[in-house]
Amino acid sequence: MLVMQVGAVVALIALALKKAETENHKDDGMNRVDELGTSLSTALAADNQIYTLPGEAFPLGSSVREGGVNFSLYSKDATRVTLHLFASADATGPFRSFELSPALHKRGHYWFIFVGNIGHGQYYGFQVDGPWRPERGLRFDSDKILIDPYSHAVGFGRSYSRQRAIDPGDNMDACMKSIVVDHSDFDWQGDVAPRHSLTDTIIYEMHVAGFTRHPSSGVNAAKKGTFSGIIEKIPYLKSLGVTAVELMPVQQFDIDDAPEGRDNYWGYSPINFFAVHADYSVEKAPLSAIDEFKTLVRELHKADIEVILDVVFNHTSEGDEHGPTFCFKGLQNGAYYLLDKKTGSYGNYSGCGNTCNANHSVLRRMIIDALHYWVTEMHVDGFRFDLASVLARDSQGHPMKEPPLLWSIDSDPILCSTKIIAEAWDAAGLYQVGSFIGDRWNEWNGKYRDDVRAFWRGDAGYVSRFASRILGSPDMYCSQHHSPHRSVNFICAHDGFTLNDLVSYSEKHNEANGEGNRDGDNHNLSSNYGVEGPTEIAEIESLRHRQCKNMMATLFLSLGTPMLNMGDEVRRTQQGNNNAYCQDNEISWFDWGLVDTHRDLLRFVTHLSQLRTAEPTIDWNMHMSLNSVLEDVGIRWHGIQPDQPDWSENSHSIALTVYHPITQDELYVICNAFWDPLEFTLPDRHCSDWHLVINTAKPSPHDIYPIDEAPLYTRDTILATGRSMIVMVAKATTQKSQQDR
Repeated sequence: MLVMQVGAVVALIALALKKAETENHKDDGMNRVDELGTSLSTALAADNQIYTLPGEAFPLGSSVREGGVNFSLYSKDATRVTLHLFASADATGPFRSFELSPALHKRGHYWFIFVGNIGHGQYYGFQVDGPWRPERGLRFDSDKILIDPYSHAVGFGRSYSRQRAIDPGDNMDACMKSIVVDHSDFDWQGDVAPRHSLTDTIIYEMHVAGFTRHPSSGVNAAKKGTFSGIIEKIPYLKSLGVTAVELMPVQQFDIDDAPEGRDNYWGYSPINFFAVHADYSVEKAPLSAIDEFKTLVRELHKADIEVILDVVFNHTSEGDEHGPTFCFKGLQNGAYYLLDKKTGSYGNYSGCGNTCNANHSVLRRMIIDALHYWVTEMHVDGFRFDLASVLARDSQGHPMKEPPLLWSIDSDPILCSTKIIAEAWDAAGLYQVGSFIGDRWNEWNGKYRDDVRAFWRGDAGYVSRFASRILGSPDMYCSQHHSPHRSVNFICAHDGFTLNDLVSYSEKHNEANGEGNRDGDNHNLSSNYGVEGPTEIAEIESLRHRQCKNMMATLFLSLGTPMLNMGDEVRRTQQGNNNAYCQDNEISWFDWGLVDTHRDLLRFVTHLSQLRTAEPTIDWNMHMSLNSVLEDVGIRWHGIQPDQPDWSENSHSIALTVYHPITQDELYVICNAFWDPLEFTLPDRHCSDWHLVINTAKPSPHDIYPIDEAPLYTRDTILATGRSMIVMVAKATTQKSQQDR
């Protein structure tokens, strides 16, 4: 009887719609449809029976409404769309399926349906049919179950198979599935975003799992490698002085997108831009991962720490024509990927097999919607855009002067309080560091990394470049009147050597990746200083440790926004592997035993962060251009004699004094990358005597002091040990009673 009732009502709805279209009174027709649908929904809701109504095109994805869920999907060239409902992630087939009628369930290029008496936690997927014409960019495959590109959670059953999404034939029993999510129940407890200005921002780049997965982490076994594990380590982050954590990808990714026998550990392989990676939750479950991530954000905010996400919008896990069909390929291939107009083959500016067609109107809207979701629903504070220069390419792959997506992000009112950071290059040679578009974008400064490494290694011809880098790279940013914080300075990041390995290995050692050591960058600007890898030779180890301090001090004292790589503060090693993307093991994990082993370096870095944020007038240059700041601070360059800098090709040392226009303090910095000691004559100061704040050649605790405890230095010269850095301060108001130490 129920089946007959539903069938009769659907027939009436179709008749009403057809009549409305014939009479050119669509609004009246839809009103009759709504009236009939309301009557049916009232009857069936009382019996908790699943029923359908035409639904709405907006919003995209699955949205929980009173009485059920609305589904909306974009596909321009689809000829048939079927919605399947599954009982669980492990279900090998649907318990209900609904074929969408173009007459009832489509407007323009959007397919939609309302399903009553389902809700939060409902698993679902789509089958979409259409033309199979790869040479024209059309790759519809009705055998494949597709996830919803807007789904907020994705489930992997125990029978999930990436290979089955590649091979011809049906994969109903081995597919991933989308999940309906209702966000209304989470208790944010009055969460308030810290919103630190860039002047006092210190970023800590970290891998969610790798931060606490090591046996030494001391985290409860169930919480190792999870969002909850990070919560237990918030006191450590707070003591380190970081003001923002930059989380490597937490968008749901496919761990099987890696060489055979290995996992995709880094996560730069997204299958969806909205869902949280379920394996980072204690229960390894998609829905609990959402709440656990929100809890992490909330607790970090309570500790005054912001959350920045490393987001990947330049490619997906579907790869090229030989890769799987999960979602985008089977919905509207050309709307989501850059394709060769003649052959239909995939553009590969990402180095990962495909490239997102980010400036297509559909994908551009999805990216903006995803960013809005992470900010409004998940309360994140900013984004670092992986290979952001890809997002500046048009549908033919050509760089655009005014890329719509990047300008939209730059000027978006919902994103206006967030930090937006570009990795301003791609894998096909487009390098935009110093020239990335927009007013608000910050840039990962790869030139900073390279020039600081080369200078401290002792390479010839780097003094001038090094001097520019520590002043915020005016050669790159002054001409555009950019902020002094535009440059995100870093020595090391997830991609490349760790700081310890930078001073311990002259060559990469990526054999564990199974690619014959061919993967990973060969241009590391590293040195082992005599022995490849670990050594017990005291002289070499002492030099390595000093070089770590030199580069850390440079990072924290440079103009710009500093970013610290996870574990560099305690010399975390990857055993020479500079591309550990598939190493979910102790090669990549944070060894917490190093906190004790290298507690002197940890103390050094902690004091550096305190020095950087201790200035009471820290915001004085927040709204100034880099040009204006450099004009105001009264920089003087020196060599071993005051006002006599050596800019020659063979110079390996430089010194400078900086005058703070507000506090009237003076800072004197010596950077001696020469292998022998050099004696520097101190310049005259305008106010009080010089006090010694940093000397990287001294053992802890005499290598660094809080400014108020810095010992008085009374001599006219100071000996800078080979490969060392010295920082002195003359305070405008200071106590002169301290003794020379």
